[in-house]
Amino acid sequence: MTDTDRPGRRPGPARRAATAWLAAPAGKAALLLTAAAALTITLVAAGAQPVLRLDQTVAVRLHTAALQHPGLTHASRIVTDWVVDPWTMRLLLAAAVVWLWHRRRRLLAWWVACTSAVEWALRTVLRWALGRDRPEWERPVDSADFAAMPSGHAMTTAATCVLLLWLARITHLPTGLVRLGAATAAVAVAAACFTRVFLGVHWLTDTLAGTLLGAALATGSAATWHAARPHEDAARTGAAPAADDLSQGLRQPRPSRYRESTSDTDI
Repeated sequence: MTDTDRPGRRPGPARRAATAWLAAPAGKAALLLTAAAALTITLVAAGAQPVLRLDQTVAVRLHTAALQHPGLTHASRIVTDWVVDPWTMRLLLAAAVVWLWHRRRRLLAWWVACTSAVEWALRTVLRWALGRDRPEWERPVDSADFAAMPSGHAMTTAATCVLLLWLARITHLPTGLVRLGAATAAVAVAAACFTRVFLGVHWLTDTLAGTLLGAALATGSAATWHAARPHEDAARTGAAPAADDLSQGLRQPRPSRYRESTSDTDI
């Protein structure tokens, strides 16, 4: 048998999963978001003056507004401490995990929980590695500990919102509910970013990097789930399996002992 007569070698499971990951819209989005986050962090770490001046200008103007409008400052503290706080976001994910467990989708529940844990670990490592100082003010209106970049509020809120929207889609929740969730998610992420800068505990690029990283992690997790479990997704959505899978999964029918009918008059 010549090389041309031999059947082509099929790629292994890992290669097929990687190809599916890169081909999926979520995988492509994860790569773009990660690249944008890496660019933001690199510019800050390299001390790019236009970026640092933008951070300083935005921080000073918003801090001045915070001092001039104590009512808005108080409302921002309520939002940042209770509505978009990382622990609030984790409680929402915990509720989603319990709901998935109750619906007997336990592997998916573990997947979501592990993604949340990875988000926390990644944020902690990056903060320790970058060690960026927070803004300092003579008259602070709020306080926060540890390094500034990336913003924990922005990163956790973005990751949580994207994960919840993904779960809403794959569990086939009503379209109207998903759209309402998407609008709420956008408002939540914007609120997390604004309040952290307005209260003077983060720079603008801290919240930008956090949002990009959180969304990248969540979309990458979703793409990995679908790439690793294509047969389950096809079964749940009613999609037809691939031709290669059919050729492997179906046996050839045995020949019948009776001849097939050749005309409408055969009985």
